[in-house]
Parts: sequence; structure tokens; C-alpha cells
Amino acid sequence: MKIYSTRHGQTEFNRKELILGTTDIELNETGLRQAEELAEKVAEFGEIDLIIASPMKRAMKTAQTVAAKTGLSIITDERLREWDYGRYEEQSRFAEGFAENKVNFGVRMGVTGESLLQFSHRVYSALDDIIEKYSDKTVLIVSHGGVCRVIETYFHNMTNEEYSGWFMGNCQLIGYEIN
Repeated sequence: MKIYSTRHGQTEFNRKELILGTTDIELNETGLRQAEELAEKVAEFGEIDLIIASPMKRAMKTAQTVAAKTGLSIITDERLREWDYGRYEEQSRFAEGFAENKVNFGVRMGVTGESLLQFSHRVYSALDDIIEKYSDKTVLIVSHGGVCRVIETYFHNMTNEEYSGWFMGNCQLIGYEIN
């Protein structure tokens, strides 16, 4: 089995370097173009059987763009929605305490959001189910930067520093082999 992971196309929050978790916004023009480029790349691969996506607008539009180009079906999974950043939502990515909060697994993000432990559990359970249900398929997961970071930890060990500094570009594509 192979899983490809991608982050949705760019949004205005991404462009302005604002924290974007539970706010459900659309792609901007750059993001729409990135989704089209991703769709071309996936069509060239010709090996993906199924798309599993976060139900959030930015991820769904990216997934729908790929599906329109490739004819693939989309399954949504709530567990792939972005991290609930609590009170950090819509603040600068450089907000005081945000970077430190991101690696403290037992601390709720922005006081009212999800802890890294809760968030990782949610994403890991989605991956476990995807691997179990679609072991004979090649799957494209369309999600969010935080989710992509957790997916990376599922397949590769990371220190807290590596986790904190790991970044997935908009519509970047990473493949993982499952034996």
C-alpha cells in the first residue's frame, strides 16, 4: 500500500501568516492554481485509487479539483480536519507562546483548543483505519499543515525540535510506503 499526503492550496490566512485551524475558509487564487497543478501531477502518476479528505472547505476544494481531473472518488473523514488551535486561531504564526505550545503534548493549544496528544490520537486513528480498510489501494490524503506534520510522525520518528520545525508546503506531495 502507498499513501500520498498533501496539504490544501493556499488561503488568505496562509498568505498573511495567520494561524488557521478551525476557521473554515476557501482557497485564494494562488491556492486554486496550486490545486490545479496538484491535479495535473496526480493525473500523471496514474496510480492513485482514492482520495480521502478533510471536510473543511480548503481541503475539499483541493480534493475536488484533483477528483475532477482524475475521476477519483472522495471520501471525507472528520478526523483529518485541522488542529483546533484555540485562542491562537487567526493570530500571527509568531504569536507569543504558539511555538512552545505546539510541542507540549499535554497542553491544550491556546487554552481552549486540542492538545497535541488529542490531535495526534485523532489523526493516528484515521491513519490506522485507512491502512486497514484500503490496504489494497493507493490513497491520496488531502488535509492540512498540522495534520501533515502528524502524518509525518506516524511514518518517521521525530524529536520535538524536528516536529516543531517540520513544514509542508501548500499542495506539496509526499509518499509513504506501507509494507
